[in-house]
Amino acid sequence: MKTRAKLFILSTVFISISMLTGCNKPQETTSTLASASMIKAEVSDDQVTENVKTALLLDEKIKDFDIAAVTLKGDVRLTGFVDTQSRIDYVTKLVRNADGIHSIHDELSINKVN
Repeated sequence: MKTRAKLFILSTVFISISMLTGCNKPQETTSTLASASMIKAEVSDDQVTENVKTALLLDEKIKDFDIAAVTLKGDVRLTGFVDTQSRIDYVTKLVRNADGIHSIHDELSINKVN
């Protein structure tokens, strides 16, 4: 009988400890992930376009070029003319850093001035 009582007490303690600690998740991780996804979801296409246009206008190297940006579901389409391929690469890199962008469709062309 003593063995059964000890086994019962031991299993009760083990189950109690498992129930108290086994399902314990830090709530910070869950709330951080939820807020990060909410922030990303709250960025509208108009806001993304505004972020891109602001980045283009504030940059000294490309502010004089006529570059248009249109956003649809986070996908940004860039159109316009620049002077070199390296300038196209620079614009793409600059725009990639703007908030809310899902992907970039580069339709920029090189305008060769004679």
